[in-house]
Amino acid sequence: MESSGASPPGGLSPAAVPDIAAVFDAGGPFVTIYLATEPAVEQAAQQSELRWKSLRRELEEAGAPEGALEAVDPLVADAHTRGRTLAVVANGAGALLVRHEPEPPSRDLGRLASLPSVGPLLEWAQASLPHVVVLADRAGADIVAFTRDGDGEVLTAGQNNRDDPHLHKSQAGGWSQPRYQNKAENLWERNARAVADQVAGVVDEIGARLVVVAGDLRAVPAMREHLPERVAELVREVDGARSPDGSIDELVEDVVKLVATTAAEDTVALLSTFKQERGQGDLAAEGVAPTLAALAAARVDTLIVHDDPDDDRSAWFDPSGGTVAQDARTLRDLGVEDPQEGRLVDVAIRAAFSSGAAVRIVPSVRSVADGIGAVLRF
Repeated sequence: MESSGASPPGGLSPAAVPDIAAVFDAGGPFVTIYLATEPAVEQAAQQSELRWKSLRRELEEAGAPEGALEAVDPLVADAHTRGRTLAVVANGAGALLVRHEPEPPSRDLGRLASLPSVGPLLEWAQASLPHVVVLADRAGADIVAFTRDGDGEVLTAGQNNRDDPHLHKSQAGGWSQPRYQNKAENLWERNARAVADQVAGVVDEIGARLVVVAGDLRAVPAMREHLPERVAELVREVDGARSPDGSIDELVEDVVKLVATTAAEDTVALLSTFKQERGQGDLAAEGVAPTLAALAAARVDTLIVHDDPDDDRSAWFDPSGGTVAQDARTLRDLGVEDPQEGRLVDVAIRAAFSSGAAVRIVPSVRSVADGIGAVLRF
């Protein structure tokens, strides 16, 4: 199981999305592809191929490196079997990042630019936050840990032998009833403690933002009593059971809703912090010029940006460092010999990651002035 990396609440740090952050280390120009690969249509493979053919022609005419386009070609035909979006970042040497996302893109996009466009990938990563699902009974629990890549690792804790007679209270009557009843309750308590310890360890390991718990009406509260406070505050209970017939479809639906709700709450909480700092005239920057200045000074803790695929505003960056500005002259005055121009959103995300700052993609351009702002470190 891999750790998700340290990630400030509400933002994705480079350590949380290392594969996405790493594409900025490669040399450009870059080709970025977001291609709808809907599986629930007739002749899905052919539809995807037609979409790619159209994008490929446009990129060829724009001068895209053939090596980048050839890297995408073999990925398209069966992409619909793996997700609803094929996302690729490539350069002349080939593919740098390939992802199959569960949601469709806002529209098909093929972009040739000096920087990769990773905003949609970050937005999907925000929605796929690390979480833990716990199915508990008096014998123990099945614990499923989901990291940002969507993989779920199943662990068990407590007593696995549900047929152990000591796990069930004895029937009324008989001289041995108190002895066996006490032994059962002691086992339940030990199992609950073991489950809580395992859950806490998994939460810390993957940086979970949510713990969804279902199961036995007595086992669940017993387990919660032993959770440390930092973990207990992440717990949400839903209906369900550890047994194979525990209404798994309904449970999955509940988990999906809770993950989406938690992700939205993270955005709201971050924007609340931003507005509070802005109101105090303290640790916030808002608008293009102030935010770029804060990024250039490595003052940004979390970049807040709205990524509209049709937003073609530009900014300038130092290809060998994290310095950015609205114009090339400013960078030359700072000693940058060969400033390069890039799309504003992409320049800002690169600068944030280069200084170890986190990034949060927000759904509305009205969330911050000019669609860009930041919570600052100092």
